[in-house]
Amino acid sequence: MTTPTITSLAPLLDRLFVEAEASWSATHAAVADLSDADRARMMRSKTDYRDLYGRLKDAPLAVSRETGHLLYMLTRSSRAKAIVEFGTSFGISTLHLAAGLRDNGGGRLITSEFEPSKAARARENLSAGGLIDLVDIREGDALKTLSADLPDQIDLVLLDGAKALYPEILDLVEGHLRPGAVIIADNADDSPDYLARVRAPGSGYMSTPFAEDVELSVRIN
Repeated sequence: MTTPTITSLAPLLDRLFVEAEASWSATHAAVADLSDADRARMMRSKTDYRDLYGRLKDAPLAVSRETGHLLYMLTRSSRAKAIVEFGTSFGISTLHLAAGLRDNGGGRLITSEFEPSKAARARENLSAGGLIDLVDIREGDALKTLSADLPDQIDLVLLDGAKALYPEILDLVEGHLRPGAVIIADNADDSPDYLARVRAPGSGYMSTPFAEDVELSVRIN
């Protein structure tokens, strides 16, 4: 039996997760002068998030190992061929999604990253993992980069960028979601407007909290 791509990526992913875990002290220092209230306000603001993420431009801000496994499993189980990701960072989540695409027989993963230095790191990591051919990394404001040239049908979406923009990103992709499409929103508790939308009766979604601060939703019509 062919070895799953995610298995062959284990050494690379383990190194990246160790590096991400080691960076937490530096990440905390980058926002140490902000009060908890200021951080929460910036996280949920549709304008001030730029300052917050500018402070964190060198931080991996990676998904957890468990969430990474979930992304790969959902990509495989949904037989996804077309994926959109909001928030590439260093590409750890992107590697899990692209590994699923590879093992599904191929496809296209469109991912958007605001910070050019992070996009460059993601390209390096995806190249090291032999998956760069499946991934279209779009640099800049996702409200622009994800507003055009999307697949007619999207099978899976990962939201893991500026939390305040989750509803706006959903607006951009919603018309492309096939019935049964899966949406994973990381740190979803920081986007109450998004949660209210996907959990509302008659919204066209079934949605439930999953694991630690992940919202798992399915497009039902």
